[in-house]
Amino acid sequence: MISIELGCDLMGRKTIGTCELCSRQQVETTIHHLTPKEVGGTFMPTAQLCIPCHKQIHNLYTNDELGVRLNTIEGLKQNEKIRRFIKWIRKQPSSKLVKTKKSNERKSKKI
Repeated sequence: MISIELGCDLMGRKTIGTCELCSRQQVETTIHHLTPKEVGGTFMPTAQLCIPCHKQIHNLYTNDELGVRLNTIEGLKQNEKIRRFIKWIRKQPSSKLVKTKKSNERKSKKI
């Protein structure tokens, strides 16, 4: 993957590249810890995800859920909720600003 560094923000380094989840190209990406840092994933594998995919994952699932059962790109791609989002986001232009909201199920769970 060829990427261009844009600088840093609170989410980590931003680059222009290909999202490892939705496969959209020439999108702004950030580093996603496949096992969240708060559940021991500091030095574990990461993935470059576009900002909409990254936000959607965290809006749908708690860090505990991500660490236990959704800690690989393949596992995320097989998840029904994520699969539906990927199908939709692939049709969106990379320049589109996408709003994401926590699911009602996620809202009721502990952060």
